Parts: sequence; structure tokens; C-alpha cells
Amino acid sequence: MPELPEVETVREGLDRWVSGRTIAKVEVLHPRAVRRHVTGDADFAAVLEDQTITGVRRRGKYLWLPLSSGDAIVGHLGMSGQMLLLPADAPDGPHLRIRFAFADDGPQLRFVDQRTFGGLAVSIGGAELPAEIAHIARDPFDPLFDAASVVASMRRRRTEVKRALLDQSMISGVGNIYADEALWRAGLHGARPTDALTRPAAARLLGHVTDVMSEALKVGGTSFDALYVNVNGESGYFERSLNVYGREGEPCRRCGVPIRREAFMNRSSYSCPKCQPRPRPRTP
Repeated sequence: MPELPEVETVREGLDRWVSGRTIAKVEVLHPRAVRRHVTGDADFAAVLEDQTITGVRRRGKYLWLPLSSGDAIVGHLGMSGQMLLLPADAPDGPHLRIRFAFADDGPQLRFVDQRTFGGLAVSIGGAELPAEIAHIARDPFDPLFDAASVVASMRRRRTEVKRALLDQSMISGVGNIYADEALWRAGLHGARPTDALTRPAAARLLGHVTDVMSEALKVGGTSFDALYVNVNGESGYFERSLNVYGREGEPCRRCGVPIRREAFMNRSSYSCPKCQPRPRPRTP
């Protein structure tokens, strides 16, 4: 699933290519793509026609496009969602879900989603911040992000450190890839109890989270396959810089010990057995 660097890359592209443009027509080709728009696909299309997109913003892994009406288009890419800018005469492709044509007859915005886990909806009055995503915490790139508060919140919780990093109500935008990478940099196993972290250790971990996502953003994020691309259809290149994620059995770049893979929340966690030893079980 695209994480903060990938979604921010898409946001930057959309902001460049659709901000200030007026929507002339919307076609919904698959109802599941607007399933969160409870009044249906016809209403979704009707509400958006003749509206001007005034910007593109992000909260964690969610995008929203404020409109001249004061409403907003809210989007989540899910596992395979793509927001592509394409000429009107470009072939539709098998996974086109929503098409936006603009009054200037320039490139269309197309929402493509192979697995249909993503989707768009209209948030009435949501231009400033859609109510649907107001519960999502700020991320390290938000000017109002309070790192000290996040550190304190993390240390108060009785959970594992990786679970805390993935908790979008505490810190948003972090997913499986960048959590594993930050934990490797910090020398912490994901099962480490959060309440056992010292304040400096938690702050260092948060710093690594910010650093690894900043580095990924500079190269367009991480693309393991064709499911994540930017608005021009280009892949990101941070996969080449990953230290642990997806590298099971390969040598740790720090100590040479083979990277291990462990089951985690129906997914996988990757870590170094030497650099990131498992925490000892707590005595009851």
C-alpha cells in the first residue's frame, strides 16, 4: 500500500497539473470506486461538474482536492490506486474507474485501480479539512506536527513499537515499509514495548522515521511493481535503498547477518537478528 512518500509524490504531481482547472465532466466507470460517496455515482459526478480544483492537500495517506464550492474530493489509493494525467485520446486501459475531463480540454485525470481497494468521495464543506479524515493524526512533514507530544504518547501506550508506528491516530503516513526501515536504523525490534523506551530512544526512532521518508520522497517513493506510479506513470526508486524490507536472507548492510522475515498482522516484518534482537519476554 502506498505510504506517505508515495502519496506525497502523487499530491505534488496533482497540484502541478490540476490545481486551477475546472471540471467539465466526470464519468464513473465502476461504482466501487465511489462506494464511500453514499449518495451514489450519479450524484458524485453531478456535484463535481463545473467546479474548480483550488489545490491538492494531504493528511497521512489520504489526499483531498479542495473545490471552489467549499467542498472537496477525498481520495485514498488503497493497494493499487493511481491518479494519472493522460491525453483525452489515450486508451482507457482495463482498470480505469473514474475519468475527469476539464474545461480547458487539456490532459484528463484518470483514477485507475486494479484491486479496487481505493476510492474517491465528495466531502461536503470539506475544503479546509474533510470531516471524514479529521481523526487522522498529523505526520512529520506537517508544519504543526508535535514530535514531543508523539514521543510522550508512544511511551504512555502499552503496545509494541511497530504497532505504535502504524497507528494512524498517533502518527500518520507510516506503513509497513518505512516502519521496518526506521526500526532497523534505530536498532530496535518491532516487538519492543513502547513503555520500555526511554524518551531519547523514542525521539531517535521518530527522527529515523522522518529521515527515511524524506529520503524516499526525494526519489519518488518505493515501487515494487507497476501498481504504484506517479501522475506521469513513473515508478519511484527508493527500493534500491531499502536496508531490510523485502530482503529476507540477504546480508544486513551493517553487520552482514542474513535479514529475517517474521509474520506481523497478516503481513511481514523484516529485521536484522543481530542489530535488532527480539526483546526478552516480560516477567508477569
